Amino acid sequence: MTSMAELLASGGSMEMVRAAFDNGADAVYVGARGWSRRRAQYEMDDAAIVQAARYARSSGKILRVAFNTLPASSEVQLFLARADALYGAGVRDFILTDPGLMMALKHRHPDTILHASVGCTIINVQDALFYKEAGASQVVAECRMGKGTMRKIKEEAGVGLEVLVHATTCYTLLGRCTMSSYTKQGHLVDERGKDHFPGSPNRGGLCYRICLSDWDMVGPAGELEASGVELPNRAYFLADDIPDLIDLGVDTIKIQGREYSVPLVGRMVRFYRELIDACVKDRAGFRMEPWRERMAGIVADRDTERREKTAGLISEGEGNPPH
Repeated sequence: MTSMAELLASGGSMEMVRAAFDNGADAVYVGARGWSRRRAQYEMDDAAIVQAARYARSSGKILRVAFNTLPASSEVQLFLARADALYGAGVRDFILTDPGLMMALKHRHPDTILHASVGCTIINVQDALFYKEAGASQVVAECRMGKGTMRKIKEEAGVGLEVLVHATTCYTLLGRCTMSSYTKQGHLVDERGKDHFPGSPNRGGLCYRICLSDWDMVGPAGELEASGVELPNRAYFLADDIPDLIDLGVDTIKIQGREYSVPLVGRMVRFYRELIDACVKDRAGFRMEPWRERMAGIVADRDTERREKTAGLISEGEGNPPH
């Protein structure tokens, strides 16, 4: 029998956490309020995180808490205080981007399990080794990473590997794009003293998806050559690659989507749960064809929700009030 990969799903609310676990997720990640790569409505406060962690433990599953924005030096103690409180409530699994925070938390609580966030932009073995030295036991492969590089990381870095099977490629590289903040960036300080920079997902948890606007292409003299140009940023939904990822020994298969509706997240998790189980149960006899029609319906609903969210974010980035 083929070895099993962990299925990791998103949790933007307690209702979504329950739906993800109940539909077959082995683990769910949530964003700590003010500290993750989404706006506050898709994050959870500490009380809700503790409740979600208890729900996970009651089912023998895992809750991971993301603190994956980049902090200023003045915010390190804020992070450690939050992490200490969650640790005291039984949380042991964290997702981080900043290597300094990884080292500080691992030194403070050696039994914590730290994963390097997608915001770390892991693109090669050397990146994986760097975050391993900082304390991470697992890293997220950059969305465009080929299977050859994944294999090298598994063989040479000695860390777990997480692959996003439902996410967005990003116009540049996830974690390194500054297009949104170049267009519009705000600043506010929350009640805990944490800085937020809306427009920068790395600092404020919000991207205006400016790359998905309609762009004009101009020539050397400034003449208009084309209108409505789309930059290469696509939402993807991998299914055909699942057997190869399992064969390769990928440790975690991750579904992004805290901003989607709870029913849609539940359907996505159930789809991947059943697909992975079928593949693992009979790898030699597994066939992809029966799954494609079912996947098409989920993709259509996902695209509808994504278009609505994207239109609202672009409008907000242009100076209009949030929808």
